[in-house]
Amino acid sequence: MSLMPGFTARNVRANGLRFHTWIGGDGPPLVLVHGYPQSGIMWRKVAPTLAQHYTVVVPDLRGYGDSDKPRDGFDKKTMASDIHGVMAALGHARYRVVGHDRGARVSHRLALDFADAVERVSLLDIVPTHTVFRDTGRELAAAYWHWFFFLVPDLPEQMIAAAPEAFLRNMFRALTSEAGAIEEAAVREYLRVFTLPGTIRCTLEDYRAAPTRDCADDEADSHKRVTAPMQVLWGEFGKMHTLFDVLATWRDKATDVRGRALPCGHFIPEEAPQALLDELLPFLAG
Repeated sequence: MSLMPGFTARNVRANGLRFHTWIGGDGPPLVLVHGYPQSGIMWRKVAPTLAQHYTVVVPDLRGYGDSDKPRDGFDKKTMASDIHGVMAALGHARYRVVGHDRGARVSHRLALDFADAVERVSLLDIVPTHTVFRDTGRELAAAYWHWFFFLVPDLPEQMIAAAPEAFLRNMFRALTSEAGAIEEAAVREYLRVFTLPGTIRCTLEDYRAAPTRDCADDEADSHKRVTAPMQVLWGEFGKMHTLFDVLATWRDKATDVRGRALPCGHFIPEEAPQALLDELLPFLAG
Protein backbone atom coordinates (compact mmCIF):
# COMPACT_ATOMS: atom_id res chain seq x y z
CA MET A 1 0.00 0.00 0.00
CA SER A 2 1.30 3.46 -0.92
CA LEU A 3 2.21 5.78 1.93
CA MET A 4 1.03 8.66 -0.29
CA PRO A 5 -2.44 7.57 -1.51
CA GLY A 6 -3.86 9.74 -4.27
CA PHE A 7 -0.41 11.02 -5.22
CA THR A 8 1.64 10.14 -8.30
CA ALA A 9 5.42 9.77 -8.16
CA ARG A 10 7.42 11.58 -10.85
CA ASN A 11 11.06 12.35 -11.50
CA VAL A 12 11.46 16.08 -12.14
CA ARG A 13 14.73 17.52 -13.45
CA ALA A 14 16.07 20.79 -12.03
CA ASN A 15 19.59 22.20 -11.59
CA GLY A 16 20.93 19.23 -13.53
CA LEU A 17 19.58 16.70 -11.00
CA ARG A 18 16.67 14.29 -10.80
CA PHE A 19 14.22 14.95 -7.96
CA HIS A 20 11.81 12.25 -6.89
CA THR A 21 8.52 14.11 -6.45
CA TRP A 22 5.00 13.22 -5.32
CA ILE A 23 2.24 15.26 -6.98
CA GLY A 24 -1.47 15.28 -6.16
CA GLY A 25 -4.57 17.44 -5.93
CA ASP A 26 -5.81 20.42 -7.87
CA GLY A 27 -5.75 24.16 -7.30
CA PRO A 28 -3.05 26.75 -6.53
CA PRO A 29 0.44 25.21 -6.22
CA LEU A 30 1.83 24.32 -2.80
CA VAL A 31 5.23 22.73 -2.18
CA LEU A 32 5.99 20.72 0.98
CA VAL A 33 9.68 20.43 1.91
CA HIS A 34 10.75 17.65 4.28
CA GLY A 35 13.52 17.53 6.87
CA TYR A 36 16.16 15.19 8.30
CA PRO A 37 16.41 12.19 8.40
CA GLN A 38 13.31 11.74 6.28
CA SER A 39 11.85 12.07 2.80
CA GLY A 40 8.69 13.44 1.23
CA ILE A 41 6.49 10.80 2.81
CA MET A 42 6.73 12.65 6.12
CA TRP A 43 3.78 14.71 4.77
CA ARG A 44 1.58 11.62 4.27
CA LYS A 45 -0.85 12.50 7.09
CA VAL A 46 -1.56 16.05 5.90
CA ALA A 47 -0.93 15.98 2.14
CA PRO A 48 -4.26 14.32 1.17
CA THR A 49 -6.28 17.04 2.95
CA LEU A 50 -4.12 19.81 1.50
CA ALA A 51 -4.63 18.24 -1.94
CA GLN A 52 -8.36 18.97 -1.64
CA HIS A 53 -7.44 22.65 -1.94
CA TYR A 54 -4.08 22.78 -3.72
CA THR A 55 -1.89 21.15 -6.32
CA VAL A 56 0.52 19.66 -3.81
CA VAL A 57 4.15 19.04 -4.84
CA VAL A 58 6.30 16.94 -2.47
CA PRO A 59 9.93 16.60 -3.61
CA ASP A 60 12.75 14.72 -1.95
CA LEU A 61 15.59 17.19 -1.35
CA ARG A 62 18.91 16.70 -3.14
CA GLY A 63 20.74 13.84 -1.47
CA TYR A 64 17.62 12.61 0.33
CA GLY A 65 15.00 9.98 -0.42
CA ASP A 66 15.00 8.75 -4.00
CA SER A 67 16.46 11.97 -5.42
CA ASP A 68 19.97 12.18 -6.88
CA LYS A 69 23.00 12.13 -4.56
CA PRO A 70 25.46 14.77 -5.82
CA ARG A 71 28.87 15.51 -4.34
CA ASP A 72 28.07 19.11 -3.43
CA GLY A 73 25.43 21.85 -3.46
CA PHE A 74 24.11 21.39 0.08
CA ASP A 75 24.14 25.07 1.01
CA LYS A 76 20.60 26.35 1.43
CA LYS A 77 20.83 28.83 -1.45
CA THR A 78 21.49 25.96 -3.85
CA MET A 79 18.90 23.68 -2.26
CA ALA A 80 16.32 26.49 -2.43
CA SER A 81 17.09 26.98 -6.11
CA ASP A 82 16.48 23.22 -6.54
CA ILE A 83 12.96 23.55 -5.16
CA HIS A 84 12.27 26.65 -7.24
CA GLY A 85 13.57 24.74 -10.27
CA VAL A 86 11.24 21.81 -9.56
CA MET A 87 8.26 24.15 -9.33
CA ALA A 88 9.30 25.98 -12.49
CA ALA A 89 9.71 22.67 -14.36
CA LEU A 90 6.14 21.82 -13.35
CA GLY A 91 4.89 25.17 -14.67
CA HIS A 92 4.39 26.92 -11.33
CA ALA A 93 5.68 30.50 -11.36
CA ARG A 94 4.17 31.40 -7.97
CA TYR A 95 3.44 29.05 -5.10
CA ARG A 96 3.02 28.59 -1.36
CA VAL A 97 5.65 26.77 0.74
CA VAL A 98 5.60 24.67 3.91
CA GLY A 99 8.91 23.34 5.26
CA HIS A 100 9.92 21.26 8.26
CA ASP A 101 13.33 21.01 9.93
CA ARG A 102 16.09 21.16 7.25
CA GLY A 103 13.35 21.73 4.70
CA ALA A 104 12.22 24.78 6.67
CA ARG A 105 15.76 26.16 6.39
CA VAL A 106 15.56 25.63 2.64
CA SER A 107 12.11 27.26 2.66
CA HIS A 108 13.42 30.32 4.52
CA ARG A 109 16.11 30.80 1.88
CA LEU A 110 13.55 30.13 -0.88
CA ALA A 111 11.32 32.92 0.43
CA LEU A 112 14.32 35.25 0.67
CA ASP A 113 15.90 34.51 -2.71
CA PHE A 114 12.73 33.99 -4.76
CA ALA A 115 10.49 36.62 -3.21
CA ASP A 116 8.52 37.10 -6.43
CA ALA A 117 7.61 33.39 -6.49
CA VAL A 118 6.77 32.62 -2.85
CA GLU A 119 3.31 33.81 -1.88
CA ARG A 120 3.24 32.48 1.69
CA VAL A 121 5.68 30.42 3.75
CA SER A 122 5.15 28.24 6.82
CA LEU A 123 8.18 27.05 8.81
CA LEU A 124 7.92 24.13 11.22
CA ASP A 125 10.03 23.72 14.37
CA ILE A 126 13.11 25.77 13.63
CA VAL A 127 14.73 29.05 14.51
CA PRO A 128 17.04 30.74 11.98
CA THR A 129 20.32 28.91 11.30
CA HIS A 130 22.48 31.94 12.05
CA THR A 131 20.63 32.48 15.34
CA VAL A 132 21.30 28.88 16.42
CA PHE A 133 25.07 29.20 15.97
CA ARG A 134 25.23 32.73 17.36
CA ASP A 135 23.37 31.76 20.54
CA THR A 136 24.65 28.22 21.12
CA GLY A 137 25.15 27.48 24.80
CA ARG A 138 25.50 24.31 26.78
CA GLU A 139 21.76 23.53 26.83
CA LEU A 140 21.39 23.84 23.08
CA ALA A 141 24.64 21.96 22.43
CA ALA A 142 23.42 19.09 24.61
CA ALA A 143 19.98 19.01 23.00
CA TYR A 144 21.27 19.27 19.44
CA TRP A 145 24.47 17.27 19.86
CA HIS A 146 24.04 15.75 16.40
CA TRP A 147 24.55 19.15 14.72
CA PHE A 148 28.11 19.21 16.04
CA PHE A 149 28.86 15.50 15.69
CA PHE A 150 27.85 15.70 12.01
CA LEU A 151 30.50 18.37 11.36
CA VAL A 152 33.36 15.93 11.93
CA PRO A 153 34.80 14.74 8.57
CA ASP A 154 34.30 11.08 7.60
CA LEU A 155 33.72 9.55 11.05
CA PRO A 156 29.92 10.13 11.26
CA GLU A 157 29.46 8.41 7.90
CA GLN A 158 31.24 5.30 9.19
CA MET A 159 29.49 5.21 12.54
CA ILE A 160 25.96 5.83 11.24
CA ALA A 161 26.39 3.37 8.37
CA ALA A 162 27.41 0.69 10.88
CA ALA A 163 24.00 0.86 12.59
CA PRO A 164 21.57 2.92 10.48
CA GLU A 165 18.39 1.43 11.89
CA ALA A 166 19.44 1.97 15.49
CA PHE A 167 20.44 5.54 14.60
CA LEU A 168 17.11 6.35 12.92
CA ARG A 169 14.99 4.80 15.63
CA ASN A 170 16.92 6.72 18.28
CA MET A 171 16.35 10.01 16.42
CA PHE A 172 12.63 9.38 16.13
CA ARG A 173 12.28 8.22 19.72
CA ALA A 174 14.27 11.14 21.15
CA LEU A 175 12.44 13.87 19.23
CA THR A 176 8.83 12.68 19.37
CA SER A 177 6.58 13.29 22.35
CA GLU A 178 4.40 10.21 21.86
CA ALA A 179 5.53 6.66 21.10
CA GLY A 180 4.25 5.29 17.79
CA ALA A 181 3.61 8.65 16.13
CA ILE A 182 5.84 7.48 13.28
CA GLU A 183 4.35 4.12 12.39
CA GLU A 184 6.45 1.08 11.51
CA ALA A 185 5.71 1.21 7.77
CA ALA A 186 7.05 4.76 7.63
CA VAL A 187 10.13 3.85 9.67
CA ARG A 188 10.89 1.03 7.22
CA GLU A 189 10.55 3.40 4.25
CA TYR A 190 12.79 5.98 5.91
CA LEU A 191 15.35 3.24 6.53
CA ARG A 192 15.18 2.11 2.88
CA VAL A 193 16.02 5.53 1.47
CA PHE A 194 18.46 6.38 4.28
CA THR A 195 20.57 3.35 3.36
CA LEU A 196 20.66 4.05 -0.39
CA PRO A 197 24.23 4.69 -1.56
CA GLY A 198 25.17 8.29 -0.88
CA THR A 199 22.29 9.32 1.38
CA ILE A 200 24.17 9.34 4.67
CA ARG A 201 27.04 11.35 3.17
CA CYS A 202 24.70 13.82 1.46
CA THR A 203 22.53 14.43 4.49
CA LEU A 204 25.61 15.08 6.63
CA GLU A 205 26.84 17.58 4.04
CA ASP A 206 23.51 19.37 4.48
CA TYR A 207 24.43 19.96 8.14
CA ARG A 208 28.06 20.75 7.36
CA ALA A 209 26.96 23.63 5.15
CA ALA A 210 25.20 25.30 8.09
CA PRO A 211 28.10 26.92 10.01
CA THR A 212 30.06 27.65 6.82
CA ARG A 213 28.22 28.59 3.62
CA ASP A 214 24.79 29.05 5.18
CA CYS A 215 25.93 31.33 7.99
CA ALA A 216 28.08 33.32 5.54
CA ASP A 217 25.10 33.75 3.21
CA ASP A 218 22.87 34.73 6.11
CA GLU A 219 25.39 37.34 7.26
CA ALA A 220 25.70 38.74 3.74
CA ASP A 221 21.89 39.04 3.58
CA SER A 222 21.36 40.24 7.15
CA HIS A 223 19.80 43.47 5.83
CA LYS A 224 17.10 41.55 3.91
CA ARG A 225 13.72 40.44 5.23
CA VAL A 226 11.25 37.87 3.94
CA THR A 227 8.32 39.93 2.65
CA ALA A 228 5.85 37.07 2.13
CA PRO A 229 3.51 36.38 5.07
CA MET A 230 5.31 33.90 7.35
CA GLN A 231 3.80 31.37 9.72
CA VAL A 232 6.00 29.72 12.34
CA LEU A 233 4.83 26.62 14.23
CA TRP A 234 6.80 24.55 16.71
CA GLY A 235 6.40 21.69 19.15
CA GLU A 236 5.41 22.58 22.69
CA PHE A 237 7.33 19.55 23.95
CA GLY A 238 10.40 20.16 21.80
CA LYS A 239 13.67 21.93 22.50
CA MET A 240 12.97 25.04 20.42
CA HIS A 241 10.08 25.88 22.76
CA THR A 242 12.29 25.78 25.86
CA LEU A 243 15.42 27.37 24.40
CA PHE A 244 14.09 30.28 22.32
CA ASP A 245 11.38 32.87 21.96
CA VAL A 246 10.67 31.36 18.56
CA LEU A 247 8.48 34.13 17.17
CA ALA A 248 10.97 36.80 18.21
CA THR A 249 13.79 35.06 16.33
CA TRP A 250 11.74 35.18 13.12
CA ARG A 251 10.54 38.75 13.55
CA ASP A 252 14.18 39.68 12.98
CA LYS A 253 14.04 37.91 9.61
CA ALA A 254 10.60 38.71 8.14
CA THR A 255 8.14 41.58 7.99
CA ASP A 256 4.92 39.66 8.73
CA VAL A 257 5.22 36.77 11.22
CA ARG A 258 2.61 34.87 13.18
CA GLY A 259 2.42 31.42 14.79
CA ARG A 260 2.35 29.37 17.97
CA ALA A 261 3.36 26.13 19.64
CA LEU A 262 1.45 22.92 18.90
CA PRO A 263 0.95 20.01 21.35
CA CYS A 264 3.70 17.72 20.08
CA GLY A 265 7.42 17.19 19.75
CA HIS A 266 9.63 17.90 16.76
CA PHE A 267 7.95 15.85 14.01
CA ILE A 268 4.80 17.99 13.81
CA PRO A 269 3.24 16.61 10.58
CA GLU A 270 3.37 13.07 11.97
CA GLU A 271 2.68 13.75 15.65
CA ALA A 272 -0.09 16.36 15.36
CA PRO A 273 -1.43 16.29 11.79
CA GLN A 274 -4.90 17.66 12.59
CA ALA A 275 -3.57 20.47 14.77
CA LEU A 276 -1.17 21.34 11.96
CA LEU A 277 -3.94 21.36 9.35
CA ASP A 278 -6.06 23.58 11.59
CA GLU A 279 -3.26 26.16 11.45
CA LEU A 280 -2.09 25.66 7.88
CA LEU A 281 -5.40 25.80 6.01
CA PRO A 282 -6.48 29.30 7.09
CA PHE A 283 -2.96 30.67 6.79
CA LEU A 284 -2.36 29.29 3.31
CA ALA A 285 -5.77 30.53 2.16
CA GLY A 286 -4.80 34.02 3.29
